[in-house]
Amino acid sequence: VDMLEGLETLQAEYGIPEEERSWLYLLGRSRGLMVEGCAHAAFFCKLLRNLRELFSRKSLQEEQTFRCPMPGMLEDTPDDKELKVGIIGGGHLGKQLAHTLLQLVPVPAECLRISTRRPEALDEFKKLGIQCFYNNSSLVRWAHVVFLCCLPSQLPNICSEIQSSLGKACIVYSFVAAIPIPRLKLLLNHTSILRPQYQCVEDLDHIWGANKEITAALQDPVILQATCPYSPAGGIILNIKWLEGVFYAAINICTAKDMPHSQVLQLLNELFFSVHFEADEKDGASCQKFQVQDFVSKAYIKNLSWKRPFPWFDLTAVQLKETPFSKYLSNSTTFQDHLSHLYCDLFGISLTKEQPEASTGSPSQ
Repeated sequence: VDMLEGLETLQAEYGIPEEERSWLYLLGRSRGLMVEGCAHAAFFCKLLRNLRELFSRKSLQEEQTFRCPMPGMLEDTPDDKELKVGIIGGGHLGKQLAHTLLQLVPVPAECLRISTRRPEALDEFKKLGIQCFYNNSSLVRWAHVVFLCCLPSQLPNICSEIQSSLGKACIVYSFVAAIPIPRLKLLLNHTSILRPQYQCVEDLDHIWGANKEITAALQDPVILQATCPYSPAGGIILNIKWLEGVFYAAINICTAKDMPHSQVLQLLNELFFSVHFEADEKDGASCQKFQVQDFVSKAYIKNLSWKRPFPWFDLTAVQLKETPFSKYLSNSTTFQDHLSHLYCDLFGISLTKEQPEASTGSPSQ
């Protein structure tokens, strides 16, 4: 492929009339959005997988009162040790996402399922051991996270199909950009919804590796850094409210198990601060670890005993309104830098002094 890379006849713009070439930027935008979307979905699944592993490890070490579930507590079964991921939609986005999750999280083939109207077109995934079928309700009953990769016109019917099968803790992650969060909440009658929002600026950079597979592009340090949540590089900016939703989603997973909030904070701090980077120590600064007031109001804390779990958070409200965590994220530039390093580290790429910092600007709020 590299030998053919410079051939004019293989370029996307070859044969396009001059008067229509002004629209070619849309190709770069579409490619960039695909790369960013797959990267952020993989990052989210990596965090949830690591959180489940931490919880499983801790539960084996804790005292008897924590090992034995309290009344109403959800006890792990062997099948729950692994993060189970479902994809609704087997088109271009669904396929690219599946490849990304398989290779870069990685999600085991037996823990990934795809529901699509044309399962016969997914032989490449069936050969890998992935179940491909057409039963959206069955998929959401099984999965911990469900990615919506369908067309906007298909979404209302899909939502009506899966609404009654959605468990409270199942996280619906929507790539359907045309459908806003309030509408999704209404269609699904569900609050555990994440929907990343992207803003494309006019001077969109063509750095997205048009001739590479998505998985290969996300192993390129320049491209990966451009997808960092706090990075404006590449001309595509992520609304950071999505990141707030990711943190509160992680808390909800622990709340579903009746985990005391003090234990949740320990897990979050271990998840995000167990690895320290040189950038964290610039000018003697260090990240302030999470405290209970970073996630709930001071009024709520007054009645929060150390044994009580966090309240159940409406993820749709988190992404639409200011939260206590909004202040933490906006005020802690040290944590922003730390998160950028952690983000790249989770993909197996370490930022060095020679590489530009990912957090060179503030994304849209």
